[in-house]
Amino acid sequence: MKKRNGAMRRRAWAAAALLATLAGASLAQEVWPAKPIKLIVPFPPGGGTDAMARLLADKLATQAGWTLVIDNRPGAGGNLGLDAVAKAVADGYTIGLGQTANLAINPALYPKMPFDPLQDFAPITSIASQPVVLLVNAVSVLKTLADVVHASRAKPESLRIGLAGNGTVGHLAGEMLKRRADFEMLNVPYKGAGPAMTDLLGNQVELNFANTAPAIAQLAGKRVRALAVSSAQRVHSVPELAAVPSVAEAGYPGFEAITWTGLVAPAGTPQAVVERINAEMQKVLKTPDVQHKLLSEGSTPMGGTPRQFADFIRAEHRKWGTLIRQAGIRLD
Repeated sequence: MKKRNGAMRRRAWAAAALLATLAGASLAQEVWPAKPIKLIVPFPPGGGTDAMARLLADKLATQAGWTLVIDNRPGAGGNLGLDAVAKAVADGYTIGLGQTANLAINPALYPKMPFDPLQDFAPITSIASQPVVLLVNAVSVLKTLADVVHASRAKPESLRIGLAGNGTVGHLAGEMLKRRADFEMLNVPYKGAGPAMTDLLGNQVELNFANTAPAIAQLAGKRVRALAVSSAQRVHSVPELAAVPSVAEAGYPGFEAITWTGLVAPAGTPQAVVERINAEMQKVLKTPDVQHKLLSEGSTPMGGTPRQFADFIRAEHRKWGTLIRQAGIRLD
């Protein structure tokens, strides 16, 4: 009888402890956030990614009453900042801005990664995507993507394409295009997008897959001509790009090479917190000023559920990893 009473008491204590734990967890969810949330941006202050992070932080402050503190952690192609997110306490008070490079490209490009992009994060939501633009100098005889393919096939590697760096989306878009269209270009890597654009303007290279912001600026000044965009559809929201066909439209169906951003948290972050941030972000992405900001720079607002973003990361990880391995791309 004593043994049975002791067992019953132990079960009662265990049940009480479980109820206390559940009550504590419920209370923690109800009061979250009880302090500022750190948003780690894996790039320096002043750039486009940083500007977008600050806009989102301001909108969340106004809309949800949250305080977000921007923490810039640049380095290693975005790896340093995302590593800090991966290793942070999974309590909902640290999130990070992930993107194509650090979540999908770098794992195949770097010989060793400090984190696993598919295991070490809780995806929250995608934010926006953006194509790269195939440019030629305004005086170039190349008028269309077909002209590029024909010229290169007639004289292999006669065309030089300036790269902002090895492993950038512009570089990989060029590699994807060469494989789809069966032609060759000579890669000329630079230490950044600025020098690559300078040499395109100076006719030192014939082609450049550029990000939309510098492309729009040069197109507005009529110093370059756009032959194609790498998104699945045209970029109708920007006057300088509205008439430019997509690579898919120009003869290569299914072609898409985009750069994108999204929010992630450390793996193990409570799902209720992930869902709450996601819900607020869906509202933010629909606000007129955020929509205007994204569309005016050639971006497409994304959004969606945490599961959808997780599936998207896996697909992009597989896509870019396969291309990098097939092309034998390595860091300088």
